[in-house]
Amino acid sequence: MSFQERREQTVRLRSIPLEAVLRAVGAEPDRRDKAKWHTALGVLSVCGMKFVNWNQSHGGGGAIDLAMHLNAMDFRAAVGWLVHRWPCPGPPQLVPSTSKPKLALPQPAPARLSSVKRYLISERALPDALIEPLIQSGVLYADIRANAVFLLLGNNQQPVGAELRGTTECSWRGLTSGSRKDLGYFAIGPQHARDVILCESAIDAISCAALHAGSLCISTSGARPSPAWLVHLLYQGCRIYCGFDADPTGDHMAKAMIALHPAIQRLRPPLHDWNDVLKASA
Repeated sequence: MSFQERREQTVRLRSIPLEAVLRAVGAEPDRRDKAKWHTALGVLSVCGMKFVNWNQSHGGGGAIDLAMHLNAMDFRAAVGWLVHRWPCPGPPQLVPSTSKPKLALPQPAPARLSSVKRYLISERALPDALIEPLIQSGVLYADIRANAVFLLLGNNQQPVGAELRGTTECSWRGLTSGSRKDLGYFAIGPQHARDVILCESAIDAISCAALHAGSLCISTSGARPSPAWLVHLLYQGCRIYCGFDADPTGDHMAKAMIALHPAIQRLRPPLHDWNDVLKASA
């Protein structure tokens, strides 16, 4: 690619609507304020091509800046991430906020499974004894791009979405299009466990299950204070712990959750997240 082509590509990627990028990572628009979005990193305000994350006192302009912020990427990785999703010239057409996109789960790619397993076991230190049953049940699989796909299950154990985790050099995370994370979740552990631990991601939930045997560990697919399915767990009489990350966003969302549901207790990871704790204990 020539310098001019690279420059034109950068200009095009920067012009991708920020709302499209936010939806690609599973962010949710605020019900009252159209300018606000709820993300795994806290609340963002969007004004045209500018954004501000009030939880982290961070702002920027354009889709590349936003992708770098949301996915903790450098410039080059963010460009690759955007090209991967919007390879064609021209900004994407936004789906009206009143319509809900149809769930589009990635097709399994068994040939890429060994790569995904290597990432989860070698780089993330997740026990094979926990990973293999998830694969056998179909709750965890690899897609054609070597992403780890963690299914969110709702009523009757039917998929209502999926968390995606990039396992190649372009590391990223997000939700597949059409995911309804208020209708279900990724979980690992005994279904009728007395103790339930809420985590921010599927990888953290698996890590937490390795550290807290016998507990049901659930991913909320991003730190958020009141998933719709949470009330059902409270009615069941479970002891619920909020195991969100030990950072300002995790602490803020945990505080908001406990304010709404006082029966929930905080279980703060001794390191940044449960996967860091698991890797440190390996």
